[in-house]
Amino acid sequence: MRRSNLPAELNRFVGRDAERAELDGLLAEFRLVTVVGVGGVGKSRLAVNVARAAQKRYCDGVRLADLGRLRDPGLVEHALVEALGLTDQTSRPPREVLVDHLADRTLLLVLDGFEHLVDACADLVRRLLCGAPGLTVLAAGRRPLHLDGEAVLPLPPLSDEDAVRLFTDRAVAARPEFCAEEEGEPVRELCRRLDGIPLALELAAGRLPALTVEQVLSRLDDRFRLLTHGTRGAPARHRTLRTAIGWSHELCTPQERLLWARLSVFAGPFDLDAAEYVCGGPQLPADRVLDVLGGLIAQSVVLREADAAGSRYRMLDTVAAYGAEWLAALGDAERVRRRHRDWYMGLATWCELEWFSPRQAEVAACADDALPNLRAALELCLETPDEAHLAQHMAGTLWFYWVGCGRLAEGRHWLDRALAPGSGPGHEEARLKALWVLGYVAILQGDATAAMRALHECGERAARGRNALALAYTTHRLGCLALLSDEMPRAEELLDGALASYRELGELNSQVLMAQVELAIAKVFRGDLESAVALCEDVREVCEERGERWTRAYALYVLAYTAWTRGDHGEARGLLAECVVIDHAFHDLVGLVLAIELLALVTASEGDPAEAAVLQGAAGSLWEAVGPPLFGSAYFGAPRALCERRAREVLGAERFGAYVAEGGRLSVDAAVARALAGREGGAASADRPRDGSAPASKTRKPAGSPTGKGGETAG
Repeated sequence: MRRSNLPAELNRFVGRDAERAELDGLLAEFRLVTVVGVGGVGKSRLAVNVARAAQKRYCDGVRLADLGRLRDPGLVEHALVEALGLTDQTSRPPREVLVDHLADRTLLLVLDGFEHLVDACADLVRRLLCGAPGLTVLAAGRRPLHLDGEAVLPLPPLSDEDAVRLFTDRAVAARPEFCAEEEGEPVRELCRRLDGIPLALELAAGRLPALTVEQVLSRLDDRFRLLTHGTRGAPARHRTLRTAIGWSHELCTPQERLLWARLSVFAGPFDLDAAEYVCGGPQLPADRVLDVLGGLIAQSVVLREADAAGSRYRMLDTVAAYGAEWLAALGDAERVRRRHRDWYMGLATWCELEWFSPRQAEVAACADDALPNLRAALELCLETPDEAHLAQHMAGTLWFYWVGCGRLAEGRHWLDRALAPGSGPGHEEARLKALWVLGYVAILQGDATAAMRALHECGERAARGRNALALAYTTHRLGCLALLSDEMPRAEELLDGALASYRELGELNSQVLMAQVELAIAKVFRGDLESAVALCEDVREVCEERGERWTRAYALYVLAYTAWTRGDHGEARGLLAECVVIDHAFHDLVGLVLAIELLALVTASEGDPAEAAVLQGAAGSLWEAVGPPLFGSAYFGAPRALCERRAREVLGAERFGAYVAEGGRLSVDAAVARALAGREGGAASADRPRDGSAPASKTRKPAGSPTGKGGETAG
């Protein structure tokens, strides 16, 4: 008998280095290893590849039993007899023949495609492992066998890099003149859209003799019709994408199929509470969702991911698309989509309330995680003109995410759409909130015209409707606009008025504290440092009581500014370091770039113009993502201008430009690390001139105090 009946590979095995090593290690440690994953992810290919490499460890060889074509559980034992090359014409049961044959052999048995026969296979494998101590079983299927001693290896889709390598390899075979470098981003996008599923990538590559990559991409909305005609000789379940996914569908119970269909409305990761609310209903009570979800996870239809926040679940796009077809066929899509929308409306409301709490970082992470689903909910609101008010409410409620977590452009997108002419009738309160939030976002984007238009409409509507709270927010944002427009007396007047209204209404949240910080900034710029410090120390105290960190960072920026003005560079640096950490954690690039620019000035004032220039270059690179440097404000731009003047004066234009260019090449993470390293981390490399002479920053008296250099200040 041949030592192996493994098929020869007809094309190159691509990628999976980590998974191959992990599977080989499991085979060395466990007697039963099962590779599980969604249809088409490459379980069979990986199992055969690793089994072939491991042959030398099994003196009696490696045998493959492909059970995919069987339908009768009673034939499983006969199939294994055939795979082992045995001939037995006695009346003994096949199971007995197998046990006798394997009892004293050291052999690796590979079982492929067993998922539809899992009960019969599990019973037989248990018996064989008990009766044959030298036997190791490597199984590949869409669900585990659930036996004692089983090691399970979930097989994810290919990494982005491996997916491109596999697609390119198969594309060249289909069209020899294909060049991945010339195709570039379309190839990467295609691989992403196909979830890195090897079968889908190979089927897509098979279309290249007739279509370009861009044409394949444009037809992916109907991927099941496009990705057909697999290679001859492949198992029937692997010849088209539809049959690969449909094979899993056939193995599901009626309730599992129903949950699969309903879960397709999720656009990204979801948790159990969301699944129970959205998918519970007729034929599937909410209290049954967990058990049914477990069945889908066991069959690799749903993927489970665990992090510090708990378990999250997701479906690959291809699997979800199959479920969406079934949901539409059931006529239940509209109802389930609305329940999905309602859940994420509620989530957005919870996040806004919890933003002003010690859970602020958790809220930011939650919103990041939920973003694809929040987008889907907003999209549904906008599909029906009569529900424009829901889009306005939701887009306004997410102000903390748009502004506090670096999502200004996306926030502007949804707010503009929700408030667009012809978007349908709205509820006045929802429209007012969307208007002042739009004004806020537009201000931070430097679009004063759009901000003024939105705030003017908001103010007029709020006055007519006697909505005092909306008027207070409008006044606040007009004060912010005046602040960034260098109209300091008007900014003070408006912000004072907004804060008085907030106190009268009993309003206290991050927005109210931000108004206090903005008023402090106006006072700093007008030279009233004592009042500014008092305002920001009060904000700092409230933030500590409430666990609020985002507004705290802006208060620290003002306190650092006043510390620098007093000549206390050490205190300023410490405050700015905390500010940088918070802004970076929340992806607030506006706050981050302001902090790094002021830190550059502090560094120059400490006598290290070279490192100051590096930090200024890093800030300049960040401004490209934020927009024009605070929209031309002379007050906000003063630290940058003063730092440049001082550093250029010491270093000379050429060396200053070289250090700035060095900083401009830093990524955001690297820029933050450089800023936090301080003089201990940055000076060793940055303050040494490239011409090898003594560091110029050490050859002159530090000019860091407000009275140095003729008493100049940043303000």
